[in-house]
Amino acid sequence: MEQHTNTLPRLISIDDFFAPPRRTGATISPDGTRIAFLAPWRNRLNVWIEDLDPDENGVMADARCVTADDTRSVLSYQWTDDPRWLLYLQDSGGDENWHVFRVDLDDPDAPAVDLTPYPGARALGLERARGRAGIMTLLLNARDRAQFDLYEIDVASGELTMVAESPGVGSAWIPGRDGELFCSSITDDGDYEFARRDPTTGDLHTVITLDGDDHPLGVSLATVTPDSTGMWIGSKRDRDLTAVVHVDLMTGAETVVDHHPTLELDADRRAVAQMSSPLIHDRATGELLGARYLGERQVIHALDDHFAAVLKQMESLSDGDIGEISSDESGTRWVVSFAHDREPGVTWLYDHATGESRELFRPFGHLDPEELAPMTAVTVTARDGLTLPSYLTLPVGEEPRDLPMVLLVHGGPWYRDSWGYQPLVQMLANRGYAVLQVNFRGSTGYGKAHTQKAVGEFAAAMHDDLLDAVDWAVTQGYADRDRVAIMGGSYGGYATLVGAAFTPDVFAAAVDYVGISDLENFMRTQPAFIGPGIINNWYRYVGDPDVAEQATDMRARSPISRVDDITRPLMIAQGANDARVVQAESDTIVAALRERGIDVDYLVFDDEGHGFVNPENQITFYRTVERFLARHLGGRTA
Repeated sequence: MEQHTNTLPRLISIDDFFAPPRRTGATISPDGTRIAFLAPWRNRLNVWIEDLDPDENGVMADARCVTADDTRSVLSYQWTDDPRWLLYLQDSGGDENWHVFRVDLDDPDAPAVDLTPYPGARALGLERARGRAGIMTLLLNARDRAQFDLYEIDVASGELTMVAESPGVGSAWIPGRDGELFCSSITDDGDYEFARRDPTTGDLHTVITLDGDDHPLGVSLATVTPDSTGMWIGSKRDRDLTAVVHVDLMTGAETVVDHHPTLELDADRRAVAQMSSPLIHDRATGELLGARYLGERQVIHALDDHFAAVLKQMESLSDGDIGEISSDESGTRWVVSFAHDREPGVTWLYDHATGESRELFRPFGHLDPEELAPMTAVTVTARDGLTLPSYLTLPVGEEPRDLPMVLLVHGGPWYRDSWGYQPLVQMLANRGYAVLQVNFRGSTGYGKAHTQKAVGEFAAAMHDDLLDAVDWAVTQGYADRDRVAIMGGSYGGYATLVGAAFTPDVFAAAVDYVGISDLENFMRTQPAFIGPGIINNWYRYVGDPDVAEQATDMRARSPISRVDDITRPLMIAQGANDARVVQAESDTIVAALRERGIDVDYLVFDDEGHGFVNPENQITFYRTVERFLARHLGGRTA
């Protein structure tokens, strides 16, 4: 097989790509004097605290680690309104049963306290109670695994109090101000209702109903206004692209607050990726400051004059897209990170009172941007004329002709690829592969019509989009048709298995991680609390396994039904604690292949779930991927 020349840049190690960032995820304290951030401690990301200013003697104190989890990286934390306490979330081995832990910043030696100590329970929606200092609200399924009750936590004492039992499976309370409660629920027809609870009688009065077909993932934006008289909702009513709409919670009257004429509100992607809301709020008052939209690149609409001035200055700090931002309660000091394809996560402090700014850190400062590959937006046209916005990453230093290529398929499928640094993409490009990422039909972020074109098209037109993308890359001269691999996780893993089983002659190799092999089994093994939440996505797009005719169709669209057609090299990786795509999805297809004498590389990580978090597992997985692809496509390897 043809070998690459030495025109490529140096081989960057797997450890350099997938070891923990030096620092990441910084946010500023409410009083603006400190930042919290994530950084390694015993090879796990933990929360650290650092002063922003020197003491009276001009000395800067060292950053200190305030959590001590040496089992699994901490990925999510938040400040409280009391500078003494900080909260973080942690699950067990990737099972996504999140517990809320409290850290005492005044006592470095005090152990973290589990404020939701119920084995197997999951905490969601942790936020500050409106108008009540020291109180947090959250949803917790400790009483019934299928239902989330509303609780309050007194942060200082740790007291956990149930406020209201769940309104039912698939329904949830949304707390307002001064004890007011609102309810979101899914009707039998799959529509989304928002209701106001009468504080005297407890009766629910429907305020607004949204068409479930417009929102396959649910209404990913639904935020009560600071005064609890209204709600900001992401609505597609009578439009293809989402608008930010204000709903009067007494009358149901709807008023468009903001929209973009050609770009989608970046709500679904951020919700799936567990990022902050597409709406930017004033930290002290909760009022609306801005809204994020996403096309090839991000556009932020400032909805407040003060924030518009702040935004202009922050955007001047980098040629990347603004990532996570936080401010002190005065709106004076801001911490902002940037998304970028080759200089990811660079984080700055900006002081609007003085106009001064300074770089705080670079998470991956050991990587040279000049050695990394630009990510370029391209357009693929599907065979039926549908436009497929895509991203192409080509190796640096190599003539972009007849390259081995990896078709990298995103998950969801109700998600979208976007511009920015992805360590897997850069690792593949560094090894000499072209990388193509396609926002096939069913992807979100391009209007509801683009998403709805995937109804009934699993293993059909959705797969044809991927095949058309391969044809495009070959016709453009980028890819060698005989050296194309398909790779993806979750839905992307399903698409990978479909590629291996349904069109075995197209792909020279396939890499599936946490992918679905049996659609019927996948739906039957979802957590109990999913309930009617599956109506507008899996049932609508694929089918109901309890309907015999639909179950038959689902089996026909499942890779396990065509396992005998898999002939090309296949690699599969799975987390043993995956609550979304259970291990049986991988075990079953691996066993069927091995029974036929087909060699399949299979990795199972006992301490992971739906995706791999711990650094040694990521490094093991991607080192195996590197060698697998080199063996079958001819790329570089260490």
